[in-house]
Amino acid sequence: MKKSKGGPPPPVTPGLQGDLFGSPPAPSQDAGTPETGADRTGGRVVAMPRKPPPPPPPVDADGTSLLGPLEGAPPPPPKPERLVLTVGELTRQLKQTLESRFTRVMVRGEVTGFRGPNARGHWYFSLKDPSAAIDAKVWASLAARLRFMLRDGMEVVAEGSVDLYEPQGRYSLIVQRLEPVGEGALALAFEQLKERLAAEGLIGDRRVRPPRPLPFLPRRIGIVTSRTGAALQDFLRVLHSRNPRQSVLLADARVQGEGSAVEVARAIERLSRTDVDVIVVTRGGGSVEDLWTFNEELVARAIFASPVPVVSAIGHEIDFTISDFVADWRAPTPSAAAERLAPVLADLELTLATQAGRLRRAMERRVLELREELGGLEAQLEDPRRAINHQRLHLSEQVEAMMRVLRPAVREHRERLRALSERLQRARPQARVSEQRAHLLKLAMRLSEAARSGVAGRQAALASARLGLERASPAARVAKERARLAAHRARLLALQQGALADAQRRFQRLEGRLDAMSPLKVMSRGYSVVFRQRDGAVVRTSADVQVGERLGIKLAMNGAKTLAGCEEVEATVTGLKGPVDC
Repeated sequence: MKKSKGGPPPPVTPGLQGDLFGSPPAPSQDAGTPETGADRTGGRVVAMPRKPPPPPPPVDADGTSLLGPLEGAPPPPPKPERLVLTVGELTRQLKQTLESRFTRVMVRGEVTGFRGPNARGHWYFSLKDPSAAIDAKVWASLAARLRFMLRDGMEVVAEGSVDLYEPQGRYSLIVQRLEPVGEGALALAFEQLKERLAAEGLIGDRRVRPPRPLPFLPRRIGIVTSRTGAALQDFLRVLHSRNPRQSVLLADARVQGEGSAVEVARAIERLSRTDVDVIVVTRGGGSVEDLWTFNEELVARAIFASPVPVVSAIGHEIDFTISDFVADWRAPTPSAAAERLAPVLADLELTLATQAGRLRRAMERRVLELREELGGLEAQLEDPRRAINHQRLHLSEQVEAMMRVLRPAVREHRERLRALSERLQRARPQARVSEQRAHLLKLAMRLSEAARSGVAGRQAALASARLGLERASPAARVAKERARLAAHRARLLALQQGALADAQRRFQRLEGRLDAMSPLKVMSRGYSVVFRQRDGAVVRTSADVQVGERLGIKLAMNGAKTLAGCEEVEATVTGLKGPVDC
């Protein structure tokens, strides 16, 4: 069929459909030109004369005639469908592409925005260069194993994978390995720990506690090392060769590998609670990684906290660790530590014998000197018996002089006493006392009679007053008022109990109504209260929240009495829907 000029386009053949942006399919080679038609007859192509096309009928937007579909007209072509992705679908496709493409990358950049570990121990910071920046995350499990601490401005090489966080559409680098640029991680960690301990006063010139002196001859030596190590054998060999009687208490601990620092610190703490006079922390030589146990902060603080002096004998003479700076004395080798703590027994015995001889000779000389001094003092001392006799004669003379003075005085006082006795006898005081006694008895009898008569009069007046009081006694009136008071009291108690019962019934009704209207009652039937965590506002409509916002859901379970006592569930908004029928 010929295609009229200006008519509707021909239907699209399946398999030759345009692409997503509506590109038309390639024209077929055996289709006629737009200007002339072509007819195949017996394999010949016969050109047909051009005819003027009829005027197109009026059509509407969907390609149909305003007067209805034309008879014999081809159907309108289908419209191309648009491919529309949701934000979540696009983000998931980007996440799959990024995470599958960048499973392991190494990035070099400068640390910025580092604020230290968060509450869970994770590290969050950014890596930047002059042209770009990327967020980086170090989980707490890796951060605990890093030997150094990050700081802003440090240039590092981070190895990890790219991760895309869908709720926020942000991609970041999940770090699995981190090392500084230009200096080793162990050397940086060593210097950082050394500076931190010096600032706290554990080492350096501003050390809080100065190094303690080591005992000259310790009664027992505590040693922290591995029982199978060569350092222990060297220490014991030198120690027992110098002093076989020296006592040693071993605290076995691993001195290399994961977890060895904890064992060494625990061994130092155990030894400090025993009766050792000094603690030796030792091990043989090795690489920096092998000796790193004694560069751990845990071991350094255990050494500083030890109540007894600590000797550090780590590695060889050229090896230095943090433990060497914190300890009270550093030995270049385990053998040197043994030589310092154990004097030679033979030298000690010889020195002791020499000192004993010198002491004996000095004591003999001192005894002779004291004896000579005692003889001189005896010569200067006078015989005490002669002084006693002299004092006794002097005392006898004083007694005789005193008696010569006292005898005339005693004689005079005796004469005076005799004269006073004679004068008293002449006055006869016994007769005068008898007269006074008789007069006193008469007065006593008169007083007794007067008292008896007064008491009798008072008793008569009291009996008369008692009879008058009994005639006007208020007991009957008191009993009547008491009965009336009891009746009023009983009535008052009845009224009080009735009012209390009415109030209790009213409060019970109000309590029932309040409990029925309580939101906790409604929540216990399966409802809940939703609120935003950022400001605590209650969510009433979907317009109050946004996608990605964190919500709190309170549930009234287990007999909660207040909203504060309800269980709370945290949730994140992942999507919003319009109003629908509940």
